[in-house]
Amino acid sequence: MRRVVLAPDKFKGSSSAPEVAGALATGIARVRPDTELVLMPVADGGDGTVDAFVAAGWRRIEVDAPGPTGVVGVATYALRGGTAVVELAAAVGLVKLPRGVPDPLGASTFGLGVVIADALDKGAVEIVIGLGGSASSDGGAGMLRALGVRVLDRRGDEVPRGGAALADAVALDRSGIHPGVPATRFVLACDVDNPLLGPRGAVAVYAPQKGADAAQLAILEAALTNWATVAGVEFAERPGAGAAGGTGFGAMALLGAEVRSGIAVILELLDFAALLDGADLVVTGEGSLDEQSLHGKAPIGVCEAARKAGVPVIAAVGRNLLTPVRIRSAGFTTCYALTDLESDPRRCMAHARSLLEDVGATIAREHLGA
Repeated sequence: MRRVVLAPDKFKGSSSAPEVAGALATGIARVRPDTELVLMPVADGGDGTVDAFVAAGWRRIEVDAPGPTGVVGVATYALRGGTAVVELAAAVGLVKLPRGVPDPLGASTFGLGVVIADALDKGAVEIVIGLGGSASSDGGAGMLRALGVRVLDRRGDEVPRGGAALADAVALDRSGIHPGVPATRFVLACDVDNPLLGPRGAVAVYAPQKGADAAQLAILEAALTNWATVAGVEFAERPGAGAAGGTGFGAMALLGAEVRSGIAVILELLDFAALLDGADLVVTGEGSLDEQSLHGKAPIGVCEAARKAGVPVIAAVGRNLLTPVRIRSAGFTTCYALTDLESDPRRCMAHARSLLEDVGATIAREHLGA
């Protein structure tokens, strides 16, 4: 009996990672019903990370938490034993902006801290924070405030939430920090190496995506420059400090967080290596396979892990923008794209599940033998 591990990331805008894995499995089973199929949807730390862990059997926890603009909604994280996996996007991401209206100066990560505090209250001693899809540029200050750190101005009052207000910060009061923080290991699942400040920093690179205009960019850069002097300027140049609007910086400076490749830490927590034992084939993929994918995205991490175990890997993607040579040099045996079956992007996304089933059937016919 052939054994196939299905480890795709989400197809953004059309299918979650569990849905992609399920559709591929249906297609393979249609042609080779005797195949042992192991479904292990993955993520790289961005949106969909919690779903991947829940699909692996972790407990889904729901928390009422303020979104980036303070509107309370439900955020989720995954918990197993003493380890929690928290997804920034699920609490304070762009998807949490009311009606999609950005607030580049006032958006905050406070809700992320609320979720982390809940995990600490439930006994977590290791918290993995997936950074991605952030709506704010507050240097992680909001997250820290929710964990009991007071950010003070010259009068000794707490500064308002949001990145712009950090221009008035002069001191920190850590006396009320959550008692679980010192004993907890914090890991940032992050695939960007941007510093906090400067032309490659959190504001210059990412704030325009969050609605900031030229004047607001200048305000935020000045505010985060001041925030760095208050919270720990020695952390500002560290790779990943600029991730998620500077949340990486705040977590490193005050939580002692370490930065790791998103897909690497997630594959480790999911014990992906054990699933490869006895596998004949791995199928991975994402919505778009392109040059950006080659820089630490989920399919590449899956591919590297599988190749180390001597298992061939196939990519099943929404669209493929790489040449056959690039695909092979990345380690994939081959790549199947939904756009090869349906060239219209809208129809392709609308019918992603049926197309994925067809791709699964093709993989079974061409790679799993009689």
